[in-house]
Amino acid sequence: MQFGIFGGAAARLVHITNERQVYTAFTDYVCEAEELGFKSFFIAEHHFSGISQISAVLNFLCFLAARTKTMRLGTAVSVLPWHNPALLVEQAATLDLLSGGRLDLGLGRGYRRSEFEGFCIPFEEADARYNECLDFIRKAWTTKGRFSHHGTYWNFDNIIIEPSPLQVPHPPFWVGAGSPQSLRAAAAQDFNILLDQIAVPAVIGERLQIYKAAVEEAGGVYHPHRVGVTRAFHLATNQHERDLACEHRAAFLLKAAELQRDTKKQSSLGLPTSMEEIRDATEKAALIGKPDEIIRRIEELQALGVEYIMMMDVALSHGALRTFAREVMPHFADQKAVASAA
Repeated sequence: MQFGIFGGAAARLVHITNERQVYTAFTDYVCEAEELGFKSFFIAEHHFSGISQISAVLNFLCFLAARTKTMRLGTAVSVLPWHNPALLVEQAATLDLLSGGRLDLGLGRGYRRSEFEGFCIPFEEADARYNECLDFIRKAWTTKGRFSHHGTYWNFDNIIIEPSPLQVPHPPFWVGAGSPQSLRAAAAQDFNILLDQIAVPAVIGERLQIYKAAVEEAGGVYHPHRVGVTRAFHLATNQHERDLACEHRAAFLLKAAELQRDTKKQSSLGLPTSMEEIRDATEKAALIGKPDEIIRRIEELQALGVEYIMMMDVALSHGALRTFAREVMPHFADQKAVASAA
């Protein structure tokens, strides 16, 4: 079992008002996670939210590359329609070089209409812009020498992308997926996948099996670490701590639903929008409770084939992180590795 950290710092949710403190606190949290044995850190890209969510994710990950040594550093995701693709691949390759080949590049279309409106990009162009940018990225990292690109949104003549990434031919691509169609599409394109923090274990298991079958049908090699499952994490040893955890969870989910709601469709993309729904989602999907309870919840996921969990704690609790590393992670240590070390 492999564990990582999933994040998207928001000052108002962790009760920090100074933005420098937000970034400092997040950096310290990630660095300690590496020391404790967490294998990766994935961060979401968001803009114009008003809650200090990190926007310049490649900049932030480049800073973390200098502060960490082994941890994989991932975007979850870089939203392609908002970026000049040439600049994006240059920045991503630079990060991959400086980190020693530790970049996991998550790619996405974007889903908040307000962000598209802020960039003055029609929301309806999201798919077309994503596909064109993805085509450019593949070409940029697989073409030797100079090349040209002429598309609907971007045109480049006789260019060469420098530097080249350290990972050959490029960093692993990750995408968020959930529907059978999106899972099969990810497998067909040889993408790794990120599964959401809301879906209950049974649904996670179904999605994993659809993806696994599609990878194998496409002639690829499936490995359980190609599927990252995000889970909210709250350590609660008594009822008071459980109540506080639910408050943190409610604040995050309600704000996320508000930001993601498509006002023209009156949809919040499946996020819970009431306290009753939040309690239900928390009880069924989140890693909440005492260490032994969290172990049971992880065992349920492991029995379904999950071997890579990315934990999200909006409170950024170092104490909870240490307890998890001390009391939960050893339970899921690779038994073959333990036997060989002995």
